[in-house]
Amino acid sequence: MKEVLCLILGGGRGARLYPLTKERSKPAVPFAGKYRLVDIPISNFLNSGFNQIYVLTQFQAGSLSQHITRTYRFDATSQGFVDIRAAEQSTESADWFQGTADAVRRTLKYFLYDSGIKYVLVLSGDQLYKMDFRGLLDFHNKRGSQITIACNPVTADKIKDYGIMCVDRKGRINNFVEKPQDEDTVRRMSVKIDKDRFYLASMGIYLFDKEILAGILKDNQKADFGHEVIPDSFAHKVSHAYVHKGYWRDIGTIKAFYEENLNFTEDLPSLDLFDENWQIFTRPRYLPPAKIEDSRFNKAVISEGSILYKCSLNHSVIGLRSRIGESAQIEDAIIMGADFYQTIDEIERDKSSGLPPVGIGKDCVVRKAIIDKNVRMGEGVKIINHKGLETFESELYSIKDSIVIIPKNTTLAPGTII
Repeated sequence: MKEVLCLILGGGRGARLYPLTKERSKPAVPFAGKYRLVDIPISNFLNSGFNQIYVLTQFQAGSLSQHITRTYRFDATSQGFVDIRAAEQSTESADWFQGTADAVRRTLKYFLYDSGIKYVLVLSGDQLYKMDFRGLLDFHNKRGSQITIACNPVTADKIKDYGIMCVDRKGRINNFVEKPQDEDTVRRMSVKIDKDRFYLASMGIYLFDKEILAGILKDNQKADFGHEVIPDSFAHKVSHAYVHKGYWRDIGTIKAFYEENLNFTEDLPSLDLFDENWQIFTRPRYLPPAKIEDSRFNKAVISEGSILYKCSLNHSVIGLRSRIGESAQIEDAIIMGADFYQTIDEIERDKSSGLPPVGIGKDCVVRKAIIDKNVRMGEGVKIINHKGLETFESELYSIKDSIVIIPKNTTLAPGTII
């Protein structure tokens, strides 16, 4: 396992997740109450026995860097690490990373001459899945592959959202179509799996022989793996598709992020957070247990450190240090909580100055919404999309796919109706 170097691409702007990415990078976005998106790929690596990991960052990287350095610390004798590699100026280039391939190209110098590294595993930091990468590495070696791309079987109605791979009978890739808009375009690319026909969607997980990766990226300016480097490599590199049949979701959009978060409230969520044999790691905060008084719940995930008083929760995810006041109604919502606690004196001081405390105030109603961290919601606020808007953008809030998003650190005056 020490022959594999793992690279997590975490530098994109994350525009599709805005405003959740207004003050943080996409991999740093909180999910499932207590985690960050980057915890998923790192946990998959560590559970697979791979512990040499770089996270490549660029935009809004402060909170991501802080989370990485506070969470993933290894014993000095383990030789493992999770390290940040940020975009930087150099004598070769004064520009920012121009894409995923460019980010890896400019990081090569840190490991290219390490004789112990034979493989480089590259993936993104905004997907939900569990994968034992030892199986991917074993497949790569048994097939004599130079490039192996992890793929997930999808039905015809999903092909427009992914890059679709075409393979021969031995699983070698011979064609690729990026987000085809109709089934006819890729009709002959379907494969038979367990008696049904599927299309192989690229998961954006690439395993390279190190020397092959270095050769591909050398002396060219191709910026992106999915659109340029990978499609241009099939003809002259031995490339295979590794089929991952388990759960996998790209949650790079507000709608997907919202739906997959609320999925954790179901009896048997698609991603099992209770599997002690495959743990999802995150920062140990040593918060007190959630404190609840005279409240009603149905399908709710409640994170530690929360204080809930005489409120009602239905089909909602409640994040760290959340405060929810008397008679508040939370339904189909994600409440991300807070980065800090306020003391009683601080709360009283805020009230006397007309500033609502951090949290959800008395008699508030929140439906089909995402409330980011440190939001101050005064008494009687209603987040219900009362105009039924599909899309809207303002400084105070956003609406995407009819989901209301309240950005981090926003203050909503008492009686506000959205």
